[in-house]
Amino acid sequence: MEKKITIVLDRLRSAHNTGNIFRIADAVGAEEIIACGYTPMPPHSKLAKTAMNTDKTVKCRHAETSIDAVDMLRKEGVKQIIAVDTAENAVNAWEFEYQFPLALIFGNEALGIDEKTLQKCDHIIDLPMVGFKESINVGNAAAAVLYAILAKQS
Repeated sequence: MEKKITIVLDRLRSAHNTGNIFRIADAVGAEEIIACGYTPMPPHSKLAKTAMNTDKTVKCRHAETSIDAVDMLRKEGVKQIIAVDTAENAVNAWEFEYQFPLALIFGNEALGIDEKTLQKCDHIIDLPMVGFKESINVGNAAAAVLYAILAKQS
């Protein structure tokens, strides 16, 4: 990916999901991952198994909370901070106009993104859900959104 993207992971429980997101981040050229709260981060044996060495190629840092991550990113000049969530006011990720540098925040599958963090985001995007379930696995969501962004750059 030509333009800077930071991925923020808000309280993910699964090291396997986190490792999967490292692989996706590497595949699309995302610059870094910020692991918030108890999100597993390198070095971590289960994460490393799923990440397949991308935990060594994608920069990772920690923030105590996703709100702290948003504050850090604002100070660093990130142009758009976007929550990926199933909120009613969300815009379809395939139709959204992205500005770089940007950050995408993905939340815990049971808890979502912290409500206070959602309020600090510039926008909320989602993926179309036409089936019974209203969400998909966080790693799958990250892949779909990141490739939507990549497709819009082509």
